[in-house]
Amino acid sequence: MDLVGLLLELKTLMADPEANFERITELLERHQHLAEYEVARFYVSRQWLDPVGRMLRSVDPRERLRGTKQIPLIFARGTASGQLRRLVKDPDLRVAHAARKAVRKLGLTDVSPPDRRFKPPRVQGLLSPGGWNPTGWNFGAGVGRRASPKKQPPLKDKLPKLRTGQDVAKLVGVNELELAALMRPGTEAGSGYVEFEIAKRSGGVRRISAPRARLKQVQRVLLEKILEKMPTHEAAHGFVKGRSTVSNAGPHTGSTVVVRVDLENFFPTVHYGRVKGLFLLHGYGDEVAGTLAGLTTHRPKLPDGRVVWPGALPQGAPTSPAIANLVCRRMDARLTALAKKYGATYTRYADDLSFSFKTPPEKMGRFMWWVNAILQQEGFAENNPKRRLMRRAHRQRVTGLTVNEKVSIPREERRRFKAILANCRKHGVSSQARGRQDFESWLRGYAAYVRMVHPELGARWQREVKELLGG
Repeated sequence: MDLVGLLLELKTLMADPEANFERITELLERHQHLAEYEVARFYVSRQWLDPVGRMLRSVDPRERLRGTKQIPLIFARGTASGQLRRLVKDPDLRVAHAARKAVRKLGLTDVSPPDRRFKPPRVQGLLSPGGWNPTGWNFGAGVGRRASPKKQPPLKDKLPKLRTGQDVAKLVGVNELELAALMRPGTEAGSGYVEFEIAKRSGGVRRISAPRARLKQVQRVLLEKILEKMPTHEAAHGFVKGRSTVSNAGPHTGSTVVVRVDLENFFPTVHYGRVKGLFLLHGYGDEVAGTLAGLTTHRPKLPDGRVVWPGALPQGAPTSPAIANLVCRRMDARLTALAKKYGATYTRYADDLSFSFKTPPEKMGRFMWWVNAILQQEGFAENNPKRRLMRRAHRQRVTGLTVNEKVSIPREERRRFKAILANCRKHGVSSQARGRQDFESWLRGYAAYVRMVHPELGARWQREVKELLGG
């Protein structure tokens, strides 16, 4: 088939690209030898970007695999490289293998920090292990590998002694036979989770997997007895006792430049293998580490009944924030060292990373390249549209607080709450609810939040709220 014939058939098929996925893929693979193949690739890619993007974001590994196989066929090298950086770390081994195969097929030459598990090669080849090339993408979070004893944190006296699944059951207060039931996949009756959606502030919805009462009770025991005894990095401020949005924002006050970076799919990126590896690192055996990982991750079921493997941290479990912080410990250490090298300050609140500079760096682009390289090697990816670079002449915000001169709640937000209180006194509390569920709790909570940032003002507003609500 020549180029004209190929384009004519592709035109018909592209009327419904997702329904004709297999035929389009077959045609592209068969005609890569054509000198004019780039014309066909460009024609398809214009309409194929969104469908393939949806495939790559799918919870179904089969869909991600289909999308990964399309990358070398339709994407330009730059676009393909950006996608493959994430996919070489996909928790599904078939997807990760297909991504690495695509890297070899495209002959990508992107520079990446080398994989230090290998000695530097004498001759730098495109895929020489240990070189400044895409093999460096493979370095990062191990999947269930036992750490060497000399690298284990010194917590032997703090963590409970657990040698079997029965020990875990005893610790959390359930019968050993109940453990398997608590780790069932899906959300139907008998499983440990329920799922629902909530609206995102930025648009769209976020799917929440919330543990049922029994499993939540077990997870809270694990949080108290094990996870809270494991040290988090000093740069982590989210969901850490004694730290808050205020402590996260404080180090960035009076900076010339503040950069905010958001991580994409933070909890879902931390899968079962990484969680099991965390417990192995702290000295637990394979059986105990696997049980603890199973109790703190969730395996969804697809509409056809297929169980997604491996599971990942559920958004809604009390253990997820603590585990994510612990998994990020090495990433935090690396980003702290990078920031120090550039004369910057780094903090992290959950998936929100902040960097600030007293003196602007000469090469901000190079600094951000290093940030993204470290994120990729540690198994995360930046949500690029949410990056913010804020200079002193404009408002600088970190975790919702302004940091230009001191940590404070933005003035317009304080004025808005002051007006709400005034209207509550004048027209009644119910007049200001405006669709907010449990408006009274919101009033109490916001006044307490203000007190955390502005103690005197917050204390006064707490008294006003108490008077409005009758004690």
